[in-house]
Amino acid sequence: MGSKKAESTSAPVIRRDPYDVLSVSRDSTDQEIKTAYRKLALKYHPDKNASNPEASELFKEVAYSYSILSDPEKRRQYDSAGFEALDAENMDMEIDLSNLGTVNTVFAALFSKLGVPIKTTISANVLEEALNGTVTVRPLPIGTSVSGKVDKQCAHFFGVTINEQQAESGIVVRVTSTAQSKFKLLYFEQDANGGYGLALQEESEKTGKVTSAGMYFLHFQVYRMDSTVNALAIAKDPDAAFFKRLEGLQPCEVSELKAGTHIFAVYGDNFFKTATYTIEALCAKTYEDTTEKLKEIEAQILRKRNELRQFETEYRKVSAEWVAECRMIMYHLCHRTMESQLCHFGGTIGLGTLSRSNQQIQPGKAIGG
Repeated sequence: MGSKKAESTSAPVIRRDPYDVLSVSRDSTDQEIKTAYRKLALKYHPDKNASNPEASELFKEVAYSYSILSDPEKRRQYDSAGFEALDAENMDMEIDLSNLGTVNTVFAALFSKLGVPIKTTISANVLEEALNGTVTVRPLPIGTSVSGKVDKQCAHFFGVTINEQQAESGIVVRVTSTAQSKFKLLYFEQDANGGYGLALQEESEKTGKVTSAGMYFLHFQVYRMDSTVNALAIAKDPDAAFFKRLEGLQPCEVSELKAGTHIFAVYGDNFFKTATYTIEALCAKTYEDTTEKLKEIEAQILRKRNELRQFETEYRKVSAEWVAECRMIMYHLCHRTMESQLCHFGGTIGLGTLSRSNQQIQPGKAIGG
């Protein structure tokens, strides 16, 4: 705990191919990449290698590689143009709270309160206990909720048992905190040795007066409104703020579960205090009417977003034409004004010359007469 080193996803000095770092092929699936990362992150985690600085650097490299390959857009950019395509993008900072000193933890907490997104890693102790199968798993029956408090960098594990009908209908697991605690919702898959390996994780987000996170194991796509995406889009182009209001509607990661018992966990992610939470498991069949209404509303929002995108294209085209016409009009007005001034100036010069000529001629006529 005395160490002040922060583990982040910042780029290593010498960057290796992320596929090579994780020992996966370029056509690897998301699950294969997650599995490879999980094993390497646990192997090189600073908690397990306190006296090995080389392991710490390898952990950073593994985390950085995973931050690229786990993000579909960043992976696509890297596959098409390498690291150069990523250099312009800001990589999210990710730190291990269990490895921070008190001073750094205070600063991280302050930045988080100010709205700076700070992603954190899961404690190696929690991951190792899960892999060893030594965690206590409490039952969470479908249709019920459990409330509790979890210490920072610790986790409460829950087992959700579903039958064939419930698996076919779909399951939603959701965690909320009226205290606006910071936490992670984790999903573990059972390994061959009887332990549990981390497969999915969701960060809590503030929605209204609560923080929440959810996982959706359904047979249809669901969406959530990510205010961060809206803010980034507006920041990049303030003039387009009106058109970017619906860009934050992002698809949630959707998986499917088979009948059996599935392991979830609530991980305390507060910087100092315990995280207060309520976790619930719901079957989609119980909310069929609500589900259909939700699908209709989401479809309407998606259509409106497409209309806004089309309108933005048309608006920008017309706006560019209008600006060009205005510039042309200003050019002609300025040109005519200059011609008018030149003509006026030229006429004045002409009259003055004629007047001086007359003055010179008149005396001559008087003498000659």
